Amino acid sequence: MRKLTTTLCVAALSTAFAAEAMATEWNVSVWGKRREFTEHVHKIAELVEAKTGGEFTMNISYGGLSKNTENLDGISIGAFEMAQFCAGYHPDKNRAITVLELPFLGVETLEQERAVSRAVYAHPAVAEEMAQWNAKLLMTTPMPQYNIVGTGEPRDTLESFDGMRVRATGGIGDAFEAVGAVPTSVTATEAYQAMEAGVVDTVSFAQHAHLSFGTINEADWWTANLNPGTVNCPVVVNIDAYEMLSDEERAALDGSIEEALDYYIETYGKLLEKWDGVLDDKGVQKVVYSEEELAKFAEVAKPIHTAWIEEMGGQGLPAQELYDLVTSTLQEAKAGN
Repeated sequence: MRKLTTTLCVAALSTAFAAEAMATEWNVSVWGKRREFTEHVHKIAELVEAKTGGEFTMNISYGGLSKNTENLDGISIGAFEMAQFCAGYHPDKNRAITVLELPFLGVETLEQERAVSRAVYAHPAVAEEMAQWNAKLLMTTPMPQYNIVGTGEPRDTLESFDGMRVRATGGIGDAFEAVGAVPTSVTATEAYQAMEAGVVDTVSFAQHAHLSFGTINEADWWTANLNPGTVNCPVVVNIDAYEMLSDEERAALDGSIEEALDYYIETYGKLLEKWDGVLDDKGVQKVVYSEEELAKFAEVAKPIHTAWIEEMGGQGLPAQELYDLVTSTLQEAKAGN
């Protein structure tokens, strides 16, 4: 009887361990705090857990797994299974997607940003480059144009940007540099301190980040319609971890992407609707540029586009093809609206 009882206990424990082993748990590395920028990450985790009956879960960590600038490195070595990063943090590692960070591309809405990112992410050359880091692009983080907040007198003409110290990365930084500004690429989490200490005069962010990282609290003015461009911040997964998923788990993950992005855009839209009220509450002046001034900025961007195509093409990337893909997709998205 004792032998039978022992056998049954062992069998029960084995079954329990087997059931536990079948459950999939991913660690997800993001940074800052929960905000509009990360809502699609939370939503996809919620959807995947529901679709798999709790057998596939995600632990979302804000800074506990890695620095934001090292998330792609963490993915490459399998330190965690999913992460978010911004292309401007290490443009040499993700050259192809920096086409989406070129200034003054003409993107106007979150849906347009979603469309051009989706098209670029699906390009074979982009997937191949990311695979070098054992990373698979899962979904984008559609963001509005990166307008700037500043201290002191408003910079309301192209000429007034001369000598301006600005926190800006990627193509946006290139555009500001072309008009005489001095860009610096301090990370998002360092931007407030840089502004408070006078290291920079202005900070280029999307609206959620000006709120989340506190730069709006140091601001005297805000550029309402400069729209110089935006950053591209993908959510990626470790390829080995993705391939180890069961068919059902993979279907749950892939099948939740568009719903998560729909939720993200809806959530972010609510912030955009109340942004003018935020500026009024904090006494921040809106700077509105004339069409003439905006045309000057756009003209400055053209050589930057050409230089990107030549440089990336010289490195073996299908740069012109990627650039044309962005412009044609954007035209289609605008026509569809």
